[in-house]
Amino acid sequence: MIDLKTPLWWRATLALGLGSMLVFINLYLTQPLLPLLARDFELSALSASWALSISTLGLAIGLLFWARVADRLGRKPVMLGCLLVAILLSLLMAWLPGFGWLLAVRGLQGFFLAGLPATAVAYMGEEFTPRALVTSIGIYIAANSLGGIAGRVFGGLLAQWGEQLGELGGEQWFGGWQTSFLVLGALSLLLWLPLLKWLPSSQNFVPTSKGGGMSALLGHIRNPLLWPVYLVGGLNFMVFLNQYTYVAFYLAAPPIHMAPAALGLLFLTYLTGTFASGISGWLINRFGLCRTLLGAIGIMAVGNLGLLSDRLPVILLALLVDSFAFFLAHACASSWVGRSVQQHRALASSLYLVFYYLGASLGGLYLYPFWSWAGLPGVALGMMLVLLVTAGFSLQLLRRERLMANTSGTQSFS
Repeated sequence: MIDLKTPLWWRATLALGLGSMLVFINLYLTQPLLPLLARDFELSALSASWALSISTLGLAIGLLFWARVADRLGRKPVMLGCLLVAILLSLLMAWLPGFGWLLAVRGLQGFFLAGLPATAVAYMGEEFTPRALVTSIGIYIAANSLGGIAGRVFGGLLAQWGEQLGELGGEQWFGGWQTSFLVLGALSLLLWLPLLKWLPSSQNFVPTSKGGGMSALLGHIRNPLLWPVYLVGGLNFMVFLNQYTYVAFYLAAPPIHMAPAALGLLFLTYLTGTFASGISGWLINRFGLCRTLLGAIGIMAVGNLGLLSDRLPVILLALLVDSFAFFLAHACASSWVGRSVQQHRALASSLYLVFYYLGASLGGLYLYPFWSWAGLPGVALGMMLVLLVTAGFSLQLLRRERLMANTSGTQSFS
């Protein structure tokens, strides 16, 4: 087993973090490109948004598939092989002739991007000691947020540079969104190459049999130590991610009139989440998994109160606090899944991510009635109701673990 802060631990953790960054750079780079796609293909905003939605849908579909493949064939080949295919698809997208082709390839890319997140936590659970696991997962999730930030920020900057260069050169094909795919795809390919050497091969992987996939899936869903944390992750992400949509609507309207470029920079508030993920291992080791999870949900509820204000600095502070708290809770939930299963680990962690991304897709619909009723204060109320539910599930996990520890003498994860 790989112990904390050994040279092999650093290699493996940094490799997984870099791989995670590449996943989310390529997943989210389209978000600032949507207006350009709408213009170039003469689409409505809703139609153009499918360039992002179809890839997240493909990712959700791919998670369980690649988890099963990784349980049979091994972790490293699935993680690196899927990531390579997804990066090559980014390069291909710069040359596609129409939006329909773009959607098809983006959906396929999302499917292959799922290979690494479907497998990484299972890899860490098998190869790392328990104290190394929580710290590694924290760093891994910090890399998730950094990748999402980098994809959005650099995708937009490269698109603007490509637009300006295209105007100077007079080449119609050399547009902004093509530039983003080309440059970030090429950079991702260069950064993928060191992963072949840096990521250690699995030493404790045991292939599972071909049968039992559905029974394993149902077993995880029914597991009282897993289904509550699946709901915690999905519900927290449901309100956290989608609050940005309604905050953006509010800031774009009078009296603030924030420009679209500035609205894109709202995702820089994710940096507090990067910090929280990085220190999550220390916090979990210091206070325990359940207590840290409950504390994170409480902090998120306090930060959520900032949406009751109509002042920009207070709203930005609310996003900064919510980002810190959400990613801390996400790190706790991911660590819980990694610790709580001994078989079909990749399937268990992938099922968590399925709930996670399903929550993201439903959050806009859930919060919309609150927004229509009372604006941002209504969104704050909708979020608070969900946080009360996830706090209740977290308390349930704490009680169950204490009961199991008292009755069977097994180690408590709280």
